[in-house]
Order: sequence, then structure tokens, then C-alpha cells
Amino acid sequence: MSVQLESGWKAVLGPEFEKPYMQELKQFLVMEKREHTVYPPGNLIFNAFNHTPFDEVKVVILGQDPYHNVGQAHGLSFSVPPGVGIPPSLRNMYQELATDIPGFNVPNHGDLTAWANRGVLLLNATLTVRAHTAGSHQGKGWEAFTDKAIAELSAGRQGIVFLLWGRYAKNKAALIDHRRHHILTAAHPSPFSAHHGFFGCKHFSKANAFLVQQGLEPIDWQV
Repeated sequence: MSVQLESGWKAVLGPEFEKPYMQELKQFLVMEKREHTVYPPGNLIFNAFNHTPFDEVKVVILGQDPYHNVGQAHGLSFSVPPGVGIPPSLRNMYQELATDIPGFNVPNHGDLTAWANRGVLLLNATLTVRAHTAGSHQGKGWEAFTDKAIAELSAGRQGIVFLLWGRYAKNKAALIDHRRHHILTAAHPSPFSAHHGFFGCKHFSKANAFLVQQGLEPIDWQV
């Protein structure tokens, strides 16, 4: 795969592209694109890694799948490009931020690129999806790649805050050394579950408190 990847991530993930599972994934994507539209566009598949260098990750927010409707996915979990309607889960995240972070103003857009540029890795477990078909690229190899990314952060860095929302994300805690990092879990912010433990979790202020304890700058959550 001819992939542009930030140098720190390339050092730890580069060898993955030569492995059989990634070769098979590449072939799957080639065939898939012949018959279907695939999101996000090819140049944005690795967007999360390129906006948040390996050595600058402070917080990880783990999603499952890219958005599958037109114009939504741009390689950052929970985020959509400017001009695209704010998805329900992100709207609930903004609602939680408004009650958790003093002075937070709910934005009129869903673009979280500013978070990515400030050290928040917005990583989906699966990095592509067929248009209008949720979960269509699960089990094709992406999970092995993104699990490797999480494991490399766990082993190679210290003091990262992992925000794991919903059962799927919580299962990724097994990849993280809890003695080296901070893991916060809650219900998923989707409308189906946000009232069952996401609202009131105060993960954004808790993440900042962990960062400050380590002498690091807190995340500016305003976008």
C-alpha cells in the first residue's frame, strides 16, 4: 500500500502493511471500490494518524466504524467535515461537554479536527465502510491494524487517557497497560445509550485532570 503516514506512526505500523492480512485487505478494498462507493475517500483513511503524531497523543477516543452516509466520514472518529449535519452521538458529546467543561460553547458544526491537532487521537476500529451499509468492512483486517496501533501506544508511551465508550470500545481495554495509562469507560454517546451512563460521566474534565497531574497541558475541548 502506498500510504502517507506520519513518521512516528510509520515507524511502529509500517511493517503491518507487508503482512498477509493487510495485503488481503488491500485486495478487498480494490474489489469493493469497483462495485461500490467506499468512505472515507482514500486520502483520508489514515487521517487520524496524520493529524495526531504518535509522540503527541494525549487522549484516545475510540469509535467503531466510519459514518456511512454521503460526505460524513473524513477519517476521524465521531467527526464530520464542515457543512455536514452534526450526528446524534456527537451532539450528545457536545451536551456532555457543556455540563462538564466550564465555558464550553456548543458548536454549530461537527468538525473535530482541532481536537486531533491538539493530541486527541480520534480512531475508529474499522477505517473504511461501504456507502449506506454500517459495519460492512468489519472483520476484513482493519481491526488487527488498529489494535496494533493501540498496543503500540500502550507499550511505547506513558500516561495516555483512553476514553472507551460502549461495549465494543470497552473490550479494547485488554490491549492497554492500565499501570501505564488511564482508562475511562462509560456508555456510548448514541441516543440509544447516552442516558445509561454517558451523560454525567465527566470524561472530558477527568481526562484533563489526569493530564495536568502529569505536568501536561490539558486539552482545549472547544472546537
